[in-house]
Amino acid sequence: MQNKNLKQKIGIVADEGGDLPEELIEKHKISIVPFKVDLGEMKDLAGNIYQRIKEAEKRGLKSFVKTSQPSPGDFLKAFREKLKEFEEIICITITSKHSGTFNSALQAREYLKEKEKIHVIDSMSVSGGEGLIILKAVSLIKSGLKMNEILEKLKESVLKTNLIFALESPKWAVASGRIPKILGALLERMQNFGFYPVLTLKKGKIGLSSVRKGVKDLSSALFEEFKSKILKEKIDSEIKTAITHADNEKEAKKLEDLILKVKNCKVEFKNIVGNIVGGLSGPGTLALAWQTE
Repeated sequence: MQNKNLKQKIGIVADEGGDLPEELIEKHKISIVPFKVDLGEMKDLAGNIYQRIKEAEKRGLKSFVKTSQPSPGDFLKAFREKLKEFEEIICITITSKHSGTFNSALQAREYLKEKEKIHVIDSMSVSGGEGLIILKAVSLIKSGLKMNEILEKLKESVLKTNLIFALESPKWAVASGRIPKILGALLERMQNFGFYPVLTLKKGKIGLSSVRKGVKDLSSALFEEFKSKILKEKIDSEIKTAITHADNEKEAKKLEDLILKVKNCKVEFKNIVGNIVGGLSGPGTLALAWQTE
């Protein structure tokens, strides 16, 4: 008979920035540490974050969301709970270049006498990119590798994970300080002239990937950028992708259909962007992440 008190080997803790669907979180027993979100004048409005933003715009209310990272105490609580069920923990966080979440997790680790059992990974990404890295950790754990091998492969996976995205409007990203005002003004000017700026994360920081012209919508802009990058890298192995969107299901579905026509491409998940990222990027945002072996 199996001992009910026998702990499983490795569990996963992550912040909510990976935008994983709830069914995957539950299936893989991933513990999610939430961010703190202040909706301000939108707190009493109905609907999801994007519906609230749009309604606030109509009413002339402030439509910007304030967010703050989880505290070391939040991670400490999650670690202690997870250690009741697992021998060791892998914790994956949103990029440290735009959030102090990684440092919060590191600080929490130092409060534990079992700190050598907590392994904190900076995803250097966000949304679908972080989500793919979390799922990579799940896969590596199931493969039965030792912890040092898993951590080494996860570090490699961070380098092989890409994220591109397009904003319907840059004003929320500018207001949150995620992109400089000068870049926001440039993006807005481009959009006014029918160009589609595609943003990316370079070494964990937001930057301009390219400007797409001759395309008709966000999904086409992202797909053309994706194609150009995978052709340039001459990727022959399987490509795992994730599509996330800020209440823009129509464009997300169009992007999914395009991706599935590409050889060796698989969509791991498609999901709405959560409050922490979506509140900063604003309604309509569309993102595509991919990961190679």
